[in-house]
Amino acid sequence: MRTGLTVESTKRWQHPVGRPVIQAFVGALQGARASKGVLITTSTFTSDAQSYAATVSPRVILVDGRELAELMLDHDVGVNRSTQYEIKTVDEDYFDEDADGSAPSTAETPGEAAEAKASGS
Repeated sequence: MRTGLTVESTKRWQHPVGRPVIQAFVGALQGARASKGVLITTSTFTSDAQSYAATVSPRVILVDGRELAELMLDHDVGVNRSTQYEIKTVDEDYFDEDADGSAPSTAETPGEAAEAKASGS
């Protein structure tokens, strides 16, 4: 086998891809003396196809439509960015009590803070 040769095949099917397709692909891999293959579909794979692919040599990696879409989103392939949202969280430390047990001062200047503390508010 040639080291590192990977063969890829893409199937744009609406119905699940079955074991016979995987078997034909494995035959093509062996004919090319490939070390592994990647079979991509916009559909899904039957459980029989998945079981077979997990046990054959050369190694066959199956990528179904859901995984393909996730990879496309993760790597910004064939997608457009439409809206971004800013998510804010509450700063819990803002509400912590000061060392003397009083609530944090909301005064804007040190003078106002000292004045507020002196008057007891």
